[in-house]
Amino acid sequence: MSTDPVIRDSIDEAAATVGSLWPIHSFVTANPLSGFEDRPFGDAVEQAAALLGGRGYPRARTFRTALERGHIDRAILDEELAEAGHDDDPEALLDRMADTVDTEAGDGDTDTATDHVDRVLTKWLSAFLDEGSAHWPMPNREAGFYAAFRDVAEYDSDVPDEGIVADLPDAPLDAIEAVVASSPEEKWVPILEEQLAALPGWTGFINRRTDEGGVWQSTYPISLEGYLAVRLALLDALDAPLEPDGDAEVDATSDVALAFLRAWEATYRNDLVGAVAAESRSIDDETADRPDAQLVFCIDTRSEVIRRHIESTGEYETHGYAGFFGVPMKYQGYDADVAVDACPPILDPQHRVTDVPTDDDTRARYDRWSGVREAADELVEILEANATTAYGYVETAGSGYGLSLVARTLAPGRVHDLIDAAAGLVPSRHEFCEPLVDHRHANDSDLPAGLTHEKKVEYAATAFELMGFEEFGRLVVFAGHASETANNPYDSSLDCGACAGNPGGPSARVLAAICNDGAVTTELRDRGFDIPEDTVFVAGQHNTTTDEVELFAGGVPESHADDLEQLRTDLATAREGASAERAESLGSDGATGVRETERRAADWAETRPEWGLAGNAGFVVGPRELTSDCDLDGRAFLHSYDWSSDPDGDALEAILAGPMVVTQWINAQYYFSTVDNAAYGSGSKVTQNPVGNVGVYQGNGGDLMTGLPLQSLMAADDEPYHQPLRLSTVVHAPVERVTDVLADHGELTERLDNDWLSLTVVDPTRDHRAFHYEASLEWTPLSERTEAAPETPAQAVADD
Repeated sequence: MSTDPVIRDSIDEAAATVGSLWPIHSFVTANPLSGFEDRPFGDAVEQAAALLGGRGYPRARTFRTALERGHIDRAILDEELAEAGHDDDPEALLDRMADTVDTEAGDGDTDTATDHVDRVLTKWLSAFLDEGSAHWPMPNREAGFYAAFRDVAEYDSDVPDEGIVADLPDAPLDAIEAVVASSPEEKWVPILEEQLAALPGWTGFINRRTDEGGVWQSTYPISLEGYLAVRLALLDALDAPLEPDGDAEVDATSDVALAFLRAWEATYRNDLVGAVAAESRSIDDETADRPDAQLVFCIDTRSEVIRRHIESTGEYETHGYAGFFGVPMKYQGYDADVAVDACPPILDPQHRVTDVPTDDDTRARYDRWSGVREAADELVEILEANATTAYGYVETAGSGYGLSLVARTLAPGRVHDLIDAAAGLVPSRHEFCEPLVDHRHANDSDLPAGLTHEKKVEYAATAFELMGFEEFGRLVVFAGHASETANNPYDSSLDCGACAGNPGGPSARVLAAICNDGAVTTELRDRGFDIPEDTVFVAGQHNTTTDEVELFAGGVPESHADDLEQLRTDLATAREGASAERAESLGSDGATGVRETERRAADWAETRPEWGLAGNAGFVVGPRELTSDCDLDGRAFLHSYDWSSDPDGDALEAILAGPMVVTQWINAQYYFSTVDNAAYGSGSKVTQNPVGNVGVYQGNGGDLMTGLPLQSLMAADDEPYHQPLRLSTVVHAPVERVTDVLADHGELTERLDNDWLSLTVVDPTRDHRAFHYEASLEWTPLSERTEAAPETPAQAVADD
């Protein structure tokens, strides 16, 4: 009887704990322990520590610093420690935590057969999974990883000609069975888990690629079963152990660490909830004057800073919405070789949108400059890669490169000026291209080209419903965001996470084009959206490194020229304030904020061009009035929502099931990259090596690093800038409405019940009281949380 089904099932079960790792050119922040979210947080980090070797809680010195700086309320900490069964002085407990870590630290493992297998596999995987950076590609990749290994392994002196490797079966499942057959079936899952966890970066990348598909996977296929077949065969050849050794130690102070973490989170959350509740009581229901303009930014924490400064320059209204602007698409720029996903990874693209030229003269000018640049790049690539010309090329071009490096090192600000000047000579694509949003039948993709009228109306209506739009200004700006950095392998991690690590400008342009469609506007009015005849929708893009907001306003009529000019002036003023704030957070003089942020954007040696989403800790869902008077220090995601215009809770459901999940992914990535950068991050940029256009090594080989670099998280070697807290979500809505949404989404309640994030509701229908989610759809009034037992929403209503 074939054991193939049993082996496949065992692989599927073992792979449940494998995360997903996106290529570095399209970096997507995700929870590295996503496969453990079906269990309580404390159990998950303990099991992950045993399997992956990663620490799950901040170090004692991190807690000590937070305590000394007042980030942890001592009264709350005492309650949490008492609940965990500890009555010792907090400082003494921290000393015990530190001593435990020092005692458990070993001298490092000696070289083993398993280490040899890891080295062989990483060499093969880096060659096979290369995405276009190798000049001499690995042979026979089209046959798939396992088949290519079978054909080429005999030429690798590091591959032993022993055991099953000497005569690999045709099918990978047969190879797996041959190795694991000597172990009882109940051991197969632990064995496969152990082998998948040995190189979690590479297996996470394989897991994502097989799940997502795409051109690289279809051309050069690989699977976890093929990977496991090769790994097990190599282990068999070296007579290496297969089963876990079972010696993983449990951290004796983990309950203390969890108590400190909960107290830290509660301190932050209480301040955030208190501010939201206070503003909720003072919201004015009177209709405000029509704003000078409305600007919709991504919910990204970096948008909170620029929104505050824009609102202070005039009668401007800002909103928060997921940065793909609700249109799940693949987008292909005018001269791009491939289309990219422009939607969160929890969604599948539903449309293919392509840039098409609309101005032939400007297009011709762009093509001339682009052709010269491409020819020069191609020549350089040929000279660098050709063995007969490489040395001569270095001799000839070395001085030019040297001068360029000197300029970028000593005068990066001047380099930024030169780049800006050169950009003025070459037209931007948005000047002569428009996204083709109209539906077309002819399409060589498996996705429909463009959008039907019905879809356009649906996406526009959904956007305005989720944000609670009631009035429209003369200008409504959809502002995506992107970063600007030089020589930064992690540049895509600073772009829009809601656009799968790509710039958000294209998504903004698509929604603006949809809303400027007269037929769409007419139907939106029929649906109750009072859009004036003089409202014009404009796309833009927020540069999160320099805080410049560029408007793509080629189609704005002359009647709105003065409005547009005033908005540009005020955006420049807002940029000065926001960049000063950012410069200070980076340890620079705020008085030179604009110049400093431009320098960081152009400096090829700058390891920290910006902080990205470091510091993120909160997610507020509600009207802007709740937070407009608060300086949230760029730490909160902000999603616009008006509960009074969402009687059925459909908009709230979309926000909690979508953006809240994405922000929790982002938060978890920052959390784990901070608490254990060696296991869950990517170490220092100084010692990183990019590999295959898919990721980075530390040093000259090994596993793919899975998370964020130290410079994105740390102010100094021993001082985190990012405060590692789990996400605190605050929703402004009736508590029953939130409960109804959670009752229909088991995956959300599972995350909440297992403490991967917290949820607090400020209920405007109950005297603006705050209710904190406990578990199993039960809530506790926040002010009574330390005294009262959990209660259901029905009990809360009865109490009122």
